[in-house]
Amino acid sequence: MPTVIGMTNRPQRFLALAQLANSVGDGAFYVTSALYFTRVVGLAPARVGLGLTLAWAVGSLVGVPLGRIADRRGARGTAVLLALGTAAAVGSFLLVRGFVPFVLAACAYASAQSGLAAARQALLAGLVPAGERTGLLARLQSTLNAGLAVGAALGGLALNAGTAGAYRAVLMLDAVCFVVCALILLRLPAVAPATAVATPGGRREQRFAVLRDRPYALLALLNAVLLLRLPLLSLALPLWITERTGAPAWLASALFVLNTGVVTLFQVRAARAVTGPATAVRALRRSGVVMFVSCAVFALSAGRSAWPAAVILVAGAVLQVVAEMQQSAGSWQLSFDLAPADRMGEYQGFFGTGVTVARTLGPLVVTSLLMGWGTPGWLLLGALMPVAACAMGPAARRAAGRAGRKVTEPALAG
Repeated sequence: MPTVIGMTNRPQRFLALAQLANSVGDGAFYVTSALYFTRVVGLAPARVGLGLTLAWAVGSLVGVPLGRIADRRGARGTAVLLALGTAAAVGSFLLVRGFVPFVLAACAYASAQSGLAAARQALLAGLVPAGERTGLLARLQSTLNAGLAVGAALGGLALNAGTAGAYRAVLMLDAVCFVVCALILLRLPAVAPATAVATPGGRREQRFAVLRDRPYALLALLNAVLLLRLPLLSLALPLWITERTGAPAWLASALFVLNTGVVTLFQVRAARAVTGPATAVRALRRSGVVMFVSCAVFALSAGRSAWPAAVILVAGAVLQVVAEMQQSAGSWQLSFDLAPADRMGEYQGFFGTGVTVARTLGPLVVTSLLMGWGTPGWLLLGALMPVAACAMGPAARRAAGRAGRKVTEPALAG
């Protein structure tokens, strides 16, 4: 993989290899897990969505404490243990035979994943000089998408086979990939635990200051609505394809590969036109409109036979990834430009909770709307996107007009 081979720094190379290892397993898991839980375990789609919602809610609560453990006890050791914990959680899905065991296993999985992400960031910060971190994160993102695409292709083989054994093989592959990830992380240099401790009062003041910044908090909330697209490829579309269309099950894997490939190749290019708040707002508006059209196209696949459904679903997926790239670029720009420079970490941490909120509420919202309501559900989900995207314009103008806040452009276009 060029993004790995091109790294001459040993810690950076091992960080990329660890990223590649677990992303291959994740890619296979993402495209098959929904059907494993419904077809093999026997859970209803709505119960799968509810279980994942509960799991990611728990994961969002324990991620910060686990990140603090990484700071205080050592990032490398914590990351290794959490990678092994994720492997064990994935393996426990093989033993699930009902809703309650599924929820418990999913909570363990989400908690380990959330903590692992925090520990990895602490490990990266301790090993990589500040001036090199952004470039490394870009390469790690490229490696992540490449690994997800490879994993999704492997998952497609399981979808095509359609047997319980094939689905279980994917779970075993994902567990092994996280064990490999842990072994690679173990080869990295140790990072000394943090020793500086802030006062509890000061920490509380800083942590909640962003909540008093209402325009920025509104931006984060609206961004969370736009991120409800996250469960589409991994949960909603596999269920929709198999239960509402005549398209083959492996198409879910193909759509996932299409998405990761397009993002890997074109995300940087899509972001070039976004240079300030005004262009970010325009990109977000475009993304909302395109996402609505994408949902409408997906809805047209209902009841279609194999090839017509496949063509419609691919068209919807292309529109979806275009909307995704525009939304990502616009939200990144606003999140940085409208945050005070002296509290960038606090504001970025708060803005990033949109991903956790989408993972927590998204599975339940999406499965209830799409599998429960069908075409009207698609149209309602799609309609949320331009409404939320257009509302970000006024919110951004309010944030830009705050006293002492400087932005790269003097005004935001209406």
